[in-house]
Amino acid sequence: MVNLKEVEQALNTYIRPLTFPLAIKMLKSEAEIPERTRRPFQQMKKKVAICQGIGMARKLGWAVAMGQEDMQCSLGAAPFGFFKNIDFWNEGNIAAGMFASSKEIGKKKEDLVDRFAYEYYSHILVAPLNRAAFEPDLFMIYGNPAQIMRLVQGALYDEGGAVHSSSMGRLGCASIITVIKNDECRYVLPGNGDRVFGMTQDYEMAFLAPVAKMDAVLDGLAKTHKAGVRYPITSFFNFQATFPPSYQEQMKIWEEEGEL
Repeated sequence: MVNLKEVEQALNTYIRPLTFPLAIKMLKSEAEIPERTRRPFQQMKKKVAICQGIGMARKLGWAVAMGQEDMQCSLGAAPFGFFKNIDFWNEGNIAAGMFASSKEIGKKKEDLVDRFAYEYYSHILVAPLNRAAFEPDLFMIYGNPAQIMRLVQGALYDEGGAVHSSSMGRLGCASIITVIKNDECRYVLPGNGDRVFGMTQDYEMAFLAPVAKMDAVLDGLAKTHKAGVRYPITSFFNFQATFPPSYQEQMKIWEEEGEL
């Protein structure tokens, strides 16, 4: 099992995230849900969006499990396979009129979304690293663009190439599916729903890493940090500034009086 404490310590050292880094796991059955895990519908009597549950975990520090009974957002629930993918969704009806000019254009968007097979998984489990009593499938870290840049740099230190991303300004939660299916890191531009219901702020992005890649990401963070590529971003101070004329006049007086 990956050492979650070491992962958290490294992220706090090199990234300093404002909210809790998350461990995420897809579950095959309700029996896999650990004790002391929040179930939105059972305990809060509320149905939620997946991004909303992720927000609870990273901002409130809760372990949250969401399955079919918890789903309020059909857009997110469909690709995760919690319900059958019906024609209404596939044909682009949900996107049409809001994010697309027509059903046909909406279908082009939905066709790009990675999906899990119907009922292949029963729940998505999300928890801060210090509350994750399970072996995660992937890690998800929210941060500002500079923090996400550092994670990208860490991911590529030994691997090279580039970390890829794609965005439709919606369905950012489906990036979890892409990361698991492709076993690759991704950076994510959170969508509209994530910002409305997940309370994601204007300055935030996210980075996702499959569990098999996380050691390499952290190793790259440590080595780039040692090389001087750091967060908070270093500043260049080896210059002589120019100040307003009155400031300069005072310096001139001191110079004429022999103070300098």
